[in-house]
Amino acid sequence: MRAVLVALVVALVSVLRSRASLHLEVLALRHQLAVLHNGGRRPRLKPADRVLWAWLSRAWAGWENALVFVKPGTVISWQRKRFRDHWTRLSRRGRPGRPPIAQEIRDLIRKMSRANPSWGSPRIRSELRKLGIDVAKATAEKYRGRPRKPPSPAWRAFLANHTKELVSLDFFTVSTVRFNVLFVLIILAHDRRRVVHFHITEHPTARWTAQQVVEAFPWDTAPRFLLRDRDGVYGADFRRRVQSMGIEEVIIAARSPWQSAYVERMIGSIRRECLDNVVVLSERHLRRILKDYFSHYHRWRCHQSLEMDCPEPRPVQAPKVGKVVEVVEAGGLYRHYERLAA
Repeated sequence: MRAVLVALVVALVSVLRSRASLHLEVLALRHQLAVLHNGGRRPRLKPADRVLWAWLSRAWAGWENALVFVKPGTVISWQRKRFRDHWTRLSRRGRPGRPPIAQEIRDLIRKMSRANPSWGSPRIRSELRKLGIDVAKATAEKYRGRPRKPPSPAWRAFLANHTKELVSLDFFTVSTVRFNVLFVLIILAHDRRRVVHFHITEHPTARWTAQQVVEAFPWDTAPRFLLRDRDGVYGADFRRRVQSMGIEEVIIAARSPWQSAYVERMIGSIRRECLDNVVVLSERHLRRILKDYFSHYHRWRCHQSLEMDCPEPRPVQAPKVGKVVEVVEAGGLYRHYERLAA
């Protein structure tokens, strides 16, 4: 009896329902049958199935009673996901997020950070703004380096601050055609790799060496530091004279020529480029040879440590000046090239 009453009530309700609601229910039931028939025990829902049920949940009030294969909460979550995806697509038209930072700017930030360990992100950002590059503080923070130790000046900066006040001196020997041994004293300024003074003798003494330092730096041109080795020629007379000039001696360790690398490199260049290619006849002959070499060295020889410039700054000649001409010096021992107007 109860079943009959339920059937009568259902029939009455179905009659009273609108025709559109009935069609939606039929659509929902047929769709579920099709999904269950194709998917087996665990139906696989496609995006179109989710869109259909998300639409039914908004267009039909009785959709929950007809839903069998999933829970109503699942359909609600589908609808929320569609909402999020819709507005995500609208907000991401074009390129999402901030505009990308060019690789050149990233490298510049890292370069500034390495060269200036004490600079923070605000300092780097303000420096970039002065160069016409406007970035956020977070960008500078992201790409700058992170020093592991407390910031300190780099060795390059430390040496650059002292190189203008530092000179080196050293002796090297040259044998003549008559088997005489000549001692050549070289005094080298570190800032531009200039040979400030040189002299030749057969019998070097402390007094003679001290006199050469006086002749190299007359009046108030004396440097602050003088780098030398532990040769016995730098005796008491030499030390007293140097001290009276206000020069502080920096003595390298025993048997450590690499600690006076600039002057040792200079002596090596003199031998390779000049003395290894000539036979020295006398002291006078050697003096003339070295004068010619130093003239070429200062005016025309480029150095990597000077950014490919010469000890005496050499101007860059534009192509419009004229054609390139080869100039031979010292009988072909050296050559340089310059542009001359036709």
